[in-house]
Amino acid sequence: MNKYKRIFVIVMDSVGIGEMKDAIKFNDVGANTFVHTAMRCGGLKIPNMNALGIGDLAPIEGTTKVAHPHSYSLRLNETSNGKDTMTGHWEMMGIYTTKPFITFTDTGFPQALIDELEAKTGHKIIGNKAASGTEILKELGEEQTRDNSLIVYTSADSVLQIAANEETTGLQELYRCCEIAREMCLRPEYYVGRVIARPYVGKTKDTFKRTSNRHDLALSPSGITAMDILKDNGYTVSCVGKIADIFNNVGVTKTQKTVSNIDGMDKTIKEAKDEKFEGLCFVNLVEFDSEYGHRRNPIGYGKAIEDFDVKLGELLPYIGPDDLLMITADHGNDPIHHGTDHTREKVPLLIYSPRLRNGCFLGERDSFADIGATILQNFGLKADSKMIGKPIKEVLENE
Repeated sequence: MNKYKRIFVIVMDSVGIGEMKDAIKFNDVGANTFVHTAMRCGGLKIPNMNALGIGDLAPIEGTTKVAHPHSYSLRLNETSNGKDTMTGHWEMMGIYTTKPFITFTDTGFPQALIDELEAKTGHKIIGNKAASGTEILKELGEEQTRDNSLIVYTSADSVLQIAANEETTGLQELYRCCEIAREMCLRPEYYVGRVIARPYVGKTKDTFKRTSNRHDLALSPSGITAMDILKDNGYTVSCVGKIADIFNNVGVTKTQKTVSNIDGMDKTIKEAKDEKFEGLCFVNLVEFDSEYGHRRNPIGYGKAIEDFDVKLGELLPYIGPDDLLMITADHGNDPIHHGTDHTREKVPLLIYSPRLRNGCFLGERDSFADIGATILQNFGLKADSKMIGKPIKEVLENE
């Protein structure tokens, strides 16, 4: 019999907990997303995470060290070479990435790529810089709508985004152009993780609004993941938020899009409350990263952490003895760090089940992949020979 029938993994996107040993290679010495956010907010009110042991992991203002027999707390280092969304999530599920995805944050995309994209799509390209998705619509949306051009922009992630007005360019035409860009960006010199269609509607810069018809064209994982193995053995892999996009729908049995962290938690609570699946519910909460980290807004970031903690309190009563909850992150994005990029950080891991009896602080481990390895061992499944990660035995042996 399986130890836990349902495992919930919630990724607080970008909520890192201190620089890694190799942070100097990434220009991230001194980064600590959780600690610096709490400091700027004058402390965080997060009683539910505090009860699970978050205070063991760092001097987070507003938290304390407490006994937590039903949970383990620890920090995870990243083995892979990178600090982006895909690298972090892929590693959680067993993939070791040695070559980081390319970013074009500082320079925009090479002119040769822009010229070729214009020729192949038949549209003029405007923008070509790192920008907020809402701000670039205010700046260039009227021009795009008037000329039926395409707004190309990027961010601190490895991503090429194309924005176009649904009412002028058309949704299918936007998707077609993104497919062309995806094919081009498979080349080594342009190797980006995702191409994203960003449709919007409206007539003027004051009325433009992005729609829910966003479409991600991601790379498929570079190897077999824990999700693949679960799916192949008949287990549910239910994804909430952008998880399915990150894995290009590989290893996914069910997916639900979200519009906010709160929406993501509400959908997760519904899964925990109503769904009698066996397998994994894998959740990404992106607003910590997209709305506050990249925009270097520590106050907003702190409020988002506190809001998450409230929702965590609503979720915990539905985590039963046959359930295991893991709360973690995929990288850092210190809102008081220089620039607007992600930060190379360790991540927290809080593991809870009412079945646990000897919970404590477990220190540090070498890889995010220990999450996936623990999940597979729980279900009695064997990892692929190329996968990394070691099961957290204390979790599986402790009752």
